[in-house]
Amino acid sequence: MRVLVLEDDEVLLNGLQVGLGMAGFTVEPVMSCADASAALRAAAFDAVVLDLMLPDGSGLDVLAEMRKRRSPEPVLLLTARDGVSDRIAGLDAGADDYLGKPFDLDEVAARLRALIRRASGHSSATLQWGEIILDPASMAVSRDGEPMRLSRREFSILHALIDRPGQILSKTQLEERLYGWQEDIESNAIEVHVHNLRAKLGPGVVETVRGVGYRLSDAA
Repeated sequence: MRVLVLEDDEVLLNGLQVGLGMAGFTVEPVMSCADASAALRAAAFDAVVLDLMLPDGSGLDVLAEMRKRRSPEPVLLLTARDGVSDRIAGLDAGADDYLGKPFDLDEVAARLRALIRRASGHSSATLQWGEIILDPASMAVSRDGEPMRLSRREFSILHALIDRPGQILSKTQLEERLYGWQEDIESNAIEVHVHNLRAKLGPGVVETVRGVGYRLSDAA
């Protein structure tokens, strides 16, 4: 789950990046409205977190630009301006949720999961493909009722594939899902993670579409 976070407090931004990363999110941090707008034009995100008071404007400006372009990403406003009128203004401007500071990181993660789940059209908190059940909140996976131990990268790949049943995801799409802009990526990293995932899930679950990417097999 790739999330853009706009926050000008560096300590708070680092805390969000680390905390949400531990909850299974790939966080792209930015500290200005200009950088947020540029990032949103250049890449796709599963959700966006916006502060309101920034050095070069307001997160509401970024939100207005997103909605003008009909950008589909759900938006969580995360700000110290938590009065009723502020919440109403933010929600009426197109935000999907609003959370005041100070906040609990677990709640931020839960709200983001809910926003992403609704945007993806999923009503259940867990995802299922055949006998495989994946729980984004606990980062747990089971098959035929038996729990499985997956690394964070393996879990993220399976999550991406099961979140888009039947769709083919390219290597680039999976890299964007797993890695931030500033992370070094080995050229064969995705292939290695997929190989390890197949070894744990068993043959025939993750299918390679040669020259295109990966998808979950109907036989899973």
